[in-house]
Amino acid sequence: QVQLVESGGGSVQAGGSLRLSCAASRYTYSTYCMGWFRQAPGKQREGVATIDNNSRTRYADSVKGRFTISKDNAKNTLYLQMNSLKPEDTAMYYCAAKGPYPCLLGWVSFGYWGQGTQVTVSS
Repeated sequence: QVQLVESGGGSVQAGGSLRLSCAASRYTYSTYCMGWFRQAPGKQREGVATIDNNSRTRYADSVKGRFTISKDNAKNTLYLQMNSLKPEDTAMYYCAAKGPYPCLLGWVSFGYWGQGTQVTVSS
């Protein structure tokens, strides 16, 4: 079992920045692929970014050039640096983990989830 705990959400004005963190209880085969997902009220959950065990990253088109996913394996921590935030980025953000492959943006294959952290961007 792997526990994931997100932090770093909050309220910010458009154009601002936030950094999300996700602490994993341990680094195992089941966390070789990790990702950030988000869900806004009334909308489906969508993949934001993923990173695999070789630090290869994938991003949703809507966040490319603004968000950066990274991880610190020594600290068992995943990060999401969010810059140039827009009101449409407002959502609950979730950290998730799965085995190594495939490490894509589809959320269905991820087996471990955090409780979520709210990000609100005002115009």
